Amino acid sequence: MTELKKNFAVIGNPIHHSLSPQIHRAFAKETGLHIEYEAILSPLDEFKNTIHQLIAQKLSGANVTLPFKKEAFQLATSHSSHARIAEAVNTLEFKDDQIIGHNTDGIGLVRDLEQNLDTHLKNKKILLIGAGGAAEGVIYSMLEKKPSELTLTNRTIEKSNVIQNKMDVHAKSFDVNLKVTEIAKCSHQYFDVIINATSASLSNAELHMDPKVFHEGCLAYDMMYGKETSYIREAKSQGSKTSDGLGMLVEQAAEAFFIWHHIKPQTKSVIESLKAF
Repeated sequence: MTELKKNFAVIGNPIHHSLSPQIHRAFAKETGLHIEYEAILSPLDEFKNTIHQLIAQKLSGANVTLPFKKEAFQLATSHSSHARIAEAVNTLEFKDDQIIGHNTDGIGLVRDLEQNLDTHLKNKKILLIGAGGAAEGVIYSMLEKKPSELTLTNRTIEKSNVIQNKMDVHAKSFDVNLKVTEIAKCSHQYFDVIINATSASLSNAELHMDPKVFHEGCLAYDMMYGKETSYIREAKSQGSKTSDGLGMLVEQAAEAFFIWHHIKPQTKSVIESLKAF
């Protein structure tokens, strides 16, 4: 009997740039699964309708990208712990009448840092720049790794304070010092890992950070991928190791693939092929 081909999609606006179809097709080929995976542009005010249309078309699951992660959280009828804490969803599972919301962003970031970049977070001092959904989506996964300190900073410090208040209970449970610092004061402190989770790189905007925050021996990580950002250039000029977010993209996709298919795909060859692309 022929196995029924399962259908999946990534939904966003814009969506034409998405590498998700390429990544999931590569995972399917490697694991011998037969799936369809396409990119779908949802009108900004039609996300809920788009999802219900896909369910009617018998899709088994979907990835969700900007700007719909909060809406996906609200639409889901149940949530994984990571999605519940982040209050954002990037992976949907359609089961019976349930819409199950997951968030694999933090898992993807941590795996990229620890497994691909050999940067273990335990007892490290981390600076996270940004206070939007991208930052919120990864904080809990970093706290799980028990760094000694996680410092939040943002152009508008009030937003960082809101996140600190929300996440402090989790930080205490992992014995992590979670604090907020003004962006101008970051250069007076030492960090092992500095992560840019802002959208500044999308528009090539400056972060207005003192380059002295970077140093030899630290890793500067930009969640953006596909081009060398001013953030990465500045970090390189100070002798820091650098990485873009391509590995995070592949690793979070691998976790979504595992949620849907219960098979863990290999990621290294996919990351390498996308870098060469």
